[in-house]
Amino acid sequence: MLVLAALATATGFTGGACRREAAPAPLSINGHQFTVEIADTPESRSRGLMHRDRLEPRHGMLFVFEDDAPRSFWMRDTSIPLSIAFIRRDGMITEIHDMQPFSLEPVNSSAPVRYALEVNQGEFRELGIRAGARVELPPRLR
Repeated sequence: MLVLAALATATGFTGGACRREAAPAPLSINGHQFTVEIADTPESRSRGLMHRDRLEPRHGMLFVFEDDAPRSFWMRDTSIPLSIAFIRRDGMITEIHDMQPFSLEPVNSSAPVRYALEVNQGEFRELGIRAGARVELPPRLR
């Protein structure tokens, strides 16, 4: 039993969901800097920002997909009110939507996109970021 407890501690598994945190990456929109976590695996995209109590200002999660396709998001197990920007491969924001905590209603992109960026609800609006703005993606994604 002691060996199992030591193994669980060494691997970071403590009975809850095992979470691999990605190193934060810089992202810029219209000169406004954000720090984002990259969700680029099926597991990290599925988990998203679930089970968190808060998101620091000017922080977010960038969802990265392998192809351009219509995307759909929901807020299952997500208590933070968020805004989502759907982003084309060339970095242009096609649309922005507000999402309500714990809502199971899908929020769909109206066009194929490669990326989606979630931030605290209202941050895009406060910064004057709208559809048509260009996102400077983190260096590793260029």
